[in-house]
Amino acid sequence: MAACVLYRRASRLHHLPGLRRAFARAQHMLPKTEDDPDDLDEKRGNLKRQEIPVQGAYKLHYSPSSYYMWNSSISRSQADIEEDEQCLSSQTPSYWQQSNCYSVSCSRHLFSTKNTLLDFAFNKGAEPSVTSVSPHHKKPIPPDVRVDSRAFLKCRQEYASVSHDRNQRPDLIQWEDAVLVLEKVGVLKGSMKPSDVSFFLTELSRLHPTKTASVRCDPRFIVLLRYTVEHLCLFTDLQLLQVLRSFVWLGIPSHHTVLEVYEAELNRRAKQMTLHELMLAADLWRCIGKQVPRFLQHLYDSVQRRLEQVGLPELVHLLYIIGEGRHCPKDLIRTIEHLLMCHLQQLHPEEVGTICLGLFKSQTSISEGTAKHIVDKAASVVRDMSDFALVNVLKYQRFTYLYHKEWLEAMAVEVPQRAHGMGVKGLMHVALTCSALHYSNDDILCAIAERVPSLVPHCRIKDTCKFLWAFGQLGFPPTQIPGFYPTLIEALRQRKAEFQRYPEHLLTGLLGLAFVSLFPEDLVALALSPDFVNLALKSTQLELKKDLFTLDEAVALEFPQWTGPRLSSDLKEEVTEMLWKFAQSDVCQKPEVTEAESALRDLLGGEEFVCKRMILPHTRSIDLEVHLSPAGKPIPVNTEAPQDSPATAPAEKGWGRFNMGVTITDDLLAQLTKTKTTAAAPSVETSVPLHRLQPDEGERLFDSVLDLTSSIPKPPVEPNKKDPKDIVKVAVQVWTRNHFCVHSMQLLGLHAMKKRQLQMTGYRVVELHPQEWFPLLRKNRTEKLAYLHCKLYDSL
Repeated sequence: MAACVLYRRASRLHHLPGLRRAFARAQHMLPKTEDDPDDLDEKRGNLKRQEIPVQGAYKLHYSPSSYYMWNSSISRSQADIEEDEQCLSSQTPSYWQQSNCYSVSCSRHLFSTKNTLLDFAFNKGAEPSVTSVSPHHKKPIPPDVRVDSRAFLKCRQEYASVSHDRNQRPDLIQWEDAVLVLEKVGVLKGSMKPSDVSFFLTELSRLHPTKTASVRCDPRFIVLLRYTVEHLCLFTDLQLLQVLRSFVWLGIPSHHTVLEVYEAELNRRAKQMTLHELMLAADLWRCIGKQVPRFLQHLYDSVQRRLEQVGLPELVHLLYIIGEGRHCPKDLIRTIEHLLMCHLQQLHPEEVGTICLGLFKSQTSISEGTAKHIVDKAASVVRDMSDFALVNVLKYQRFTYLYHKEWLEAMAVEVPQRAHGMGVKGLMHVALTCSALHYSNDDILCAIAERVPSLVPHCRIKDTCKFLWAFGQLGFPPTQIPGFYPTLIEALRQRKAEFQRYPEHLLTGLLGLAFVSLFPEDLVALALSPDFVNLALKSTQLELKKDLFTLDEAVALEFPQWTGPRLSSDLKEEVTEMLWKFAQSDVCQKPEVTEAESALRDLLGGEEFVCKRMILPHTRSIDLEVHLSPAGKPIPVNTEAPQDSPATAPAEKGWGRFNMGVTITDDLLAQLTKTKTTAAAPSVETSVPLHRLQPDEGERLFDSVLDLTSSIPKPPVEPNKKDPKDIVKVAVQVWTRNHFCVHSMQLLGLHAMKKRQLQMTGYRVVELHPQEWFPLLRKNRTEKLAYLHCKLYDSL
């Protein structure tokens, strides 16, 4: 008894002031709609991105994906997180590189030590859910497509015991009945029993949603809430859950002080509650929209102790809860993976989508085999999937970088058929997944490009910029669907003010446009203006210097009449030096690069004829530069340039000398071609041309595609006294599969832009394709030299 009195006094002292303040703030709040919980995935706390070590020669990230930035000066409602970008985990599977060697990095957060590609990202920050509508729209705009994120609950009756069905609202009462309940509260006051409190709340929760705001503002309701706190320890578990369910129907705000008291009580009782009660409570918290990480940990611990009670419905719902909580304990992952494999074949199509969404949102990495089986199951039921479930599978595929041929082929059929009925977010996720997997399919892209212009009024600014990034990355030409790019560019203009809050979005969109050689002058001027540059550089979580540098130099090269603002020379030098230091520690030491450099030196006559440098530093990759006379004679390359300059530095003498192979000589060539050695090598102009087969797009091993029946002379050296106009500048590009769209010779956005800009600056680009050059790394030196000779002189 004494303990109860102390508890009541403490409740009055500690909770009543908070309750009063909370309800004073809530008096003018509008009632929630039934769809609000669907959008709660965009109102979660932010997570910090981590770099992930991956097996293999290259490091892969998808953190157009995980870009979690937290600004303490922004309220929780402003620090919204969107599930589509939570794609990076500290437990990333080792099969990222192995499953999809086409994947590239897209992160601005850190300057990766294993990646030479673009560091682009999309911010995790808040984005207003209401988009501004351009004043020129005269016709009414149809609403965007809404999806039911909890449709899986309709698949089985068993979900009723572990979840709250928002579609099964209790029978409604009239306002007059609610007034009678409130009057009883005013009469009974301190004489109310726990059962009375629970009953009154249950009755009030039966009001129509449009009336609940009036109830929440009534002083008698505040008194009722006070007594729920005082009777809290006396509620049975069933009554406690019933009160929590009433809070859902009444639309109690997730930040309300009373909920903190209930969370503490549920944490205290967690060990004595059943697994189904814990799951129901977790689902009610989800519907309210309050984060309860401690309570969820109690649920996860209970799952480990009661595995025999976890059937298929419990497993699916558990993964849904894990996804909404944005975290899966490491010790639970293997258990979940085992249960998934046990129940996989019994899953309904919507349940497959829910599982993928839960794994995606919680960044849970499972084994490659299990991930593949899940997508196999999805591919077998894809025609019965809703658009929402289909997109969820794509999200998880994007997170894992799992290249699944059958699923993508199914998408090439399904997306064009469904695109006209899909909403903005669904289409955006499809485009982002294609971009992340480097999967360029004209049917998919055209279907999205035709649909998006009509949905632009519903696009958040981040959606618009992601569309531009994805389509630019995949090289979607502006002429294919003429209205696509102009409509999105106009949408950016209509919402310029939002870029002051999220500068990274503008850079993302403009870089996507630069990939396809589009430069809207007013938006470029904004991005390169001193005020905007200063704003972008203030970001401590995002590295935007490289993006600014790439945009600035791309404009200078492709838009020579540009008279707008430019970056300062100091900033450009700083970024150039940063990029070069990274290149020296990473890409310059790749075996395919060092071997190409070494072989070119032997072919042309020495180190002075090959310069390993960044011809265009803003493209964030190195080149092997060679100078030739019009007759094909090698000319020394910048022998007087500073050794450590990022734009001119030749390779260090120690690099690439570990595998010299065989030096090509006339005697050796004579032996190979069964011809007699001559006293003097014939000139290049009179030599019989070599023949090279076309690259094998089927990716078979490159068995020697060279015809060695003709001699390959080492060309005589041309003194470096020629007029620069007479010098043929050659940029040798050592590509990897990460530079191309999957199963294609189409370069991705940044690399296509680099090739285009090299040609604009007067270079002849020689491409060493991975299907040709990588197999030759295992061949003898002579074959490498013959191949390089053929590639180099075919360009003349």
